[in-house]
Amino acid sequence: MPTTLPPSIFNDVVGPVMRGPSSSHSAASVRIGRLARDLCGGDPERVLVEFDTLGSLATTHESQGSDMGLFGGLLGWEADDERLPESTVALRAAGIQLEIRIAELRDPHPSTYRMTLWRRGVEHRLVAISTGGGMIEVIEIDGAPVSLYGDYAVTVLDIDSDIDNDDVAVAAAADIKDADEVRIARGERAMVIVLAQEFVGDEQVAGIANVIRVRRLAAVLPVRSRRGLDVPFLHASEMVAKADPRTKKLSDFAIDYESARGGIDAKEVLEQMRRIHAIVENGIRIGLAGTDYPDRILPRQSHRFAALLEQGKLLDGGLLNRAILYVSALMEVKSSMGVIVAAPTAGSCATFPATCLAAAQSLECDEETTLRAMMAAGLIGVFVATRSSVAAEVGGCQAETGAGAAMAAAALVELAGGNAHQGLSAASHALQNVLGLVCDPIANRVEAPCLGRNVAGAANALACANMALAGYDHLIPLDEVLDAHRQISENMARELRCTALGGLSITPTSKAIEARLCKSDDGAGGCGSC
Repeated sequence: MPTTLPPSIFNDVVGPVMRGPSSSHSAASVRIGRLARDLCGGDPERVLVEFDTLGSLATTHESQGSDMGLFGGLLGWEADDERLPESTVALRAAGIQLEIRIAELRDPHPSTYRMTLWRRGVEHRLVAISTGGGMIEVIEIDGAPVSLYGDYAVTVLDIDSDIDNDDVAVAAAADIKDADEVRIARGERAMVIVLAQEFVGDEQVAGIANVIRVRRLAAVLPVRSRRGLDVPFLHASEMVAKADPRTKKLSDFAIDYESARGGIDAKEVLEQMRRIHAIVENGIRIGLAGTDYPDRILPRQSHRFAALLEQGKLLDGGLLNRAILYVSALMEVKSSMGVIVAAPTAGSCATFPATCLAAAQSLECDEETTLRAMMAAGLIGVFVATRSSVAAEVGGCQAETGAGAAMAAAALVELAGGNAHQGLSAASHALQNVLGLVCDPIANRVEAPCLGRNVAGAANALACANMALAGYDHLIPLDEVLDAHRQISENMARELRCTALGGLSITPTSKAIEARLCKSDDGAGGCGSC
């Protein structure tokens, strides 16, 4: 499901900054919860959440952090709030009654949230989807079809239903000033949806006839959209038509793209990536120092790898061994609810950033070179999001660690001094190597085989970067590989996507681990089948 909004590197690819096992579950649900809270004007008194029996959330909403994130969002928290693991307890303490219902809803998207909220006796309904990597789309409010991505300050004006409100809604919309976009939606009544940089103020609302209710939904994305938004290209083929990719770095194109997308200059683009770089560096440091969390499958393991690597007791992997160590450390931080950067997702949060930082240190690159390599990787993620998807619920693990490996390969080419043509070649090679890779989390947790696939993604990236630098022919242009990536996603059985209904996730050992975790659950996590 390619995105319909021009992706931002910092919205869609290298972000969000978050806690939790899964960006498409944990971080997206925080954003959906925050928007639902805004819709009803504060803490709801009662909430009904409905998940489709055939969707991914029916079996994973507890174990992959959807509940944790959604509850935190309903309380107004951010995706990296340190209280998130305790959001269930906090929700109860706040007196919010919540019911989760699994029903046959026939929702076309596997990660659909249907929410009904009550506050002060008034009912509000919202339907939203998680589109991958923490990105979301609100598709319905009170029965009215809408399309909201969390990238604007949104004011919803309900129009009096006792009059012929189509014409009245048109008239009301005409009275709105200083909006980027004004839409009319019809559900139980007509609504005027105002997208702007700031909310429509009470004074202006007072001058609009027949408005009976006002609701305001704050933006939840770090990079806002705006009127007249235009980007220089959306696909790799469009990028190379702009300038000879053999004479420019991929990071040059990436900085130009994100500057246009965010309405900021190159200096601020690199400053944003510098903040991301610092979070990743700190995550690796925390992971190597040691992590612990009761509700996870894998214990701390990176320290053993580090000790044997230092003693010279591992096979000589050079740069790859450092990448394996850093990947392991970041994945352990993720599994212990530490702060990570989804890049492009939480399930693949280590493939690109850990490999990139390992290579940068091995090559003794300066900070700006490293930041530019991370930008180059981000642009590859934009191409994936535009033409296909980074969501495992949509395309399996080829969408997550596959995209991560392609991004890492491009970053390594940049660190080695390669040009944009070589970066695209490395990304094409890397994605070709993982087409069809399924998502089958053991015991319904985003830990294994995720760790191994992040490590394999690092190895894939290193090999493909060197192949591209050596001039190996990737044969199939990146755009065409991504078209195949999307087609495979569309043909993939739902049991092989992120639903815990196929592959390794249904082996006897996986089920036994899941049962053990259910029995020992102390409220820190949960089990989707309990």
